[in-house]
Amino acid sequence: MLHLRVITPADRTDAVLSAIESLVGTTHLVVLPGAAREPRGDVVLCDVARESGDELLRELRELGIERDGSIAVENIDLVLSRRAEAAEAEAPGEAADAVLWEQLTEVTHEESTLSITYAAFMILATMIAACGVVLDNAILIVGAMAVGPEFGPLAGVCTAIVQREPRHALRSLGALLIGFVSAIIATTVFSLGMDAIGQFHAEMLERPRPNTGFIWQPDPLSFVVSVLAGVAGVLSLTSAKSGALVGVAISVTTVPAGANAAVALSYGDLVQMWGSVEQLLVNLGGIMLAGVLTLYGQKALWRTQRGRWARRPKT
Repeated sequence: MLHLRVITPADRTDAVLSAIESLVGTTHLVVLPGAAREPRGDVVLCDVARESGDELLRELRELGIERDGSIAVENIDLVLSRRAEAAEAEAPGEAADAVLWEQLTEVTHEESTLSITYAAFMILATMIAACGVVLDNAILIVGAMAVGPEFGPLAGVCTAIVQREPRHALRSLGALLIGFVSAIIATTVFSLGMDAIGQFHAEMLERPRPNTGFIWQPDPLSFVVSVLAGVAGVLSLTSAKSGALVGVAISVTTVPAGANAAVALSYGDLVQMWGSVEQLLVNLGGIMLAGVLTLYGQKALWRTQRGRWARRPKT
């Protein structure tokens, strides 16, 4: 269930109530006339099944509530109410399949913002991966994958493409590009520094690396894995199952590929560097392709559900 808090101008309260009461899956409706001070208006509270959430948000936005008032949405972890159970049963579909497009746009916008924190995580993750590459240590590689924040901008690109927001797509793509370029440059300098103090050696990169050699040797399976991870990553975001996102982060060779490219560049090994870059581009492309197709599929499903909402009267 979702909890909505709406601040609405008094002249639109009846329209807001009509939208809520006419939609299946809503319950626990509370109206507080004149309770809001900034902005001034009435406060309307209600709970809504996740399956009906996007439709209700769409109707509220058509009323201009987000412009002249406020719409706040939060997940309810626990609600003990027979009426809530009935509301969830009334709503078509399953909660895990429902997509809140407004929430998805907001989350991906936040996660794809080019900030100092984002850049720091990218650089630190790539440096950790560089240590894993040189030591042929799979544990460090997995740790670096989990630290890397690159899925946020990837999801931002996919969402912006599906929502037809080219400006947001370019912003997310820019954050992704700048993040990787800055991380590779910083890790190249880090590698040179580690070599200067005797911690990294060229022969450590050139020797057989059974645990990490795959990082700079892309093959068709690399693309298959990236596509599967892209689908899983988008589903984890749209279904609010964030735990699955960790698994996605450690299943695709993006940050380690950037790290291997940086270390290879520091030693002038152009073969490994370009192989790593190819691996990076293959994985990023596979994730974005899968993400876009998954979101289009979910959008088609959402449109089907909208038709069912329109035909099914609330009981």
